[in-house]
Amino acid sequence: MPRRRILIVVGHPDPSPDRLCRGLAKAYAEGAEQAGHVVRRIDLAALDFPMLRTMQEFEHGAIPDSLKDAAEAIVWAEHMVFVFPLWLGTMPAMLKAFLEQVIRPGTAFAYPDKGGGFTKTLLRGRSSRVVVTMGMPSVLYRLWFLGHGIAGMRRSILHFVGISPVRETLFGMVAGARDSTRAKWIEQMRKLGGLAL
Repeated sequence: MPRRRILIVVGHPDPSPDRLCRGLAKAYAEGAEQAGHVVRRIDLAALDFPMLRTMQEFEHGAIPDSLKDAAEAIVWAEHMVFVFPLWLGTMPAMLKAFLEQVIRPGTAFAYPDKGGGFTKTLLRGRSSRVVVTMGMPSVLYRLWFLGHGIAGMRRSILHFVGISPVRETLFGMVAGARDSTRAKWIEQMRKLGGLAL
């Protein structure tokens, strides 16, 4: 298997090292590194950055200094893994604010020339995995709620800038999960990391 450049983004706003999201991300990184892949990590809880407030900022403002390394890592990566908890049916606000800052014109996509045409994707050829923990059964989220929050991230953010395929791993009922169940999840992530999937 060819060596891949992998970026892992932990999108849990709580900096506690005991969060399941951090354990899942760590296991993925361990599996990837053991298989010879090159891994970079970004933990959003350790960063301080502003929210975008205007279209002018988004289109013409500079990426904040605290996120310049993160934006460079997104361009560098061949495969991106986003690990976060489901909050109100979608990603936490901190992860959305992060993506708005780094998925910018000139970094992730380019607007068409004045003559018209389609937006140009700048991250084509990259793949992604979205790993989500949630309190409800994951099958309920998929079938009843149609996975709408994750679908929005997949279609309107990742696919929009050319990232495909986007695979998903959902872990449900996490609050009451037994230690043996969590250990299986950790091992699942370690295997996925080794395969860079």
